[in-house]
Amino acid sequence: MAAQAKPRADAPPDVVIEASGLTRHYAVKRGLFRGQATVRAVDGVSFTLSAGRTLAVVGESGSGKSTLARLVTLIEPPSSGALKLLGADPTTADAPTRRALRKAVQMVFQDPYGSLNPRRKVGAILEEPLIINAAMTAEERRQRALGMLAAVGLRPEHYNRYPHMFSGGQRQRIAIARALMLNPRLVVADEPVSALDISIQAQVLNLMMDLQERFTLAYLFISHDLSVVRHIADDVMVMYLGRPVEHGPKQAVFERPRHPYTMALLAATPRVEPGQREKPQIVKGELPSPLNPPKGCAFHTRCPFARERCKAEAPALSAVDGRLAACHFAGEIAETGR
Repeated sequence: MAAQAKPRADAPPDVVIEASGLTRHYAVKRGLFRGQATVRAVDGVSFTLSAGRTLAVVGESGSGKSTLARLVTLIEPPSSGALKLLGADPTTADAPTRRALRKAVQMVFQDPYGSLNPRRKVGAILEEPLIINAAMTAEERRQRALGMLAAVGLRPEHYNRYPHMFSGGQRQRIAIARALMLNPRLVVADEPVSALDISIQAQVLNLMMDLQERFTLAYLFISHDLSVVRHIADDVMVMYLGRPVEHGPKQAVFERPRHPYTMALLAATPRVEPGQREKPQIVKGELPSPLNPPKGCAFHTRCPFARERCKAEAPALSAVDGRLAACHFAGEIAETGR
């Protein structure tokens, strides 16, 4: 069995990951003779995620969701801020601790067709993490792989088949099984059902929730689909141009949004029941370039409620009505905009 990273003595027993003021900036060339610019892909993200809980990160393409996933999975280091996994800082930890932390966080990718090696059988795909990270015999690895196949609803005969022999939903089950082979504490799921047929999405989401309960997993669930988020999340963090604009319990965010961007995303989500359909919120223009974000509130160029203060002063993420919102007029807009 793979060794698990143990929580540090100074970490609360159920807290898996803590982020404080996390940033990731990239220097990019503007062009010949134009110098460099800084892209603030993630710019001040803070959250705490406990075992058995799901934090959904939502926003348009370019909001910083996938960059945040790379930071949390230790693929890239943050430019600044603090990130603690099981109470330890990966950037300052010794080599054995870093290895244990990397095993404690695993990722499920968006595309089940591209994330599995087509030249290897499913059994070999599942056993590869154990070969690299665990001192186990071949039979122990095989039994572990067969057990995980059963956990995700697949049969023993699937062990000797190739990925092309499976449907999209089955391939994503295999990808989930691979992510769990090292007994992680945190799973980062980057749009894990967006490439699947709508009829299969609910099955995979239900499987993920069953596995979360069985293994007490923490999920960082990245999505642009609020109907999916409504199904699986405990807490929701809405991001815009690299910064959180609203962060709180799912019920509060969905039923009483306090930021115009959240309201616009909810209004764009299709609803079957007429009584649950949102009033249309008009969002003007396109997402601004991250190379040249607007001054003041980054959302003011598209916000139907923007005022002069919004153009000059960036709002802080402040507590309002049971959640955090980055809007100067969060309380007032909540009453007039819904």
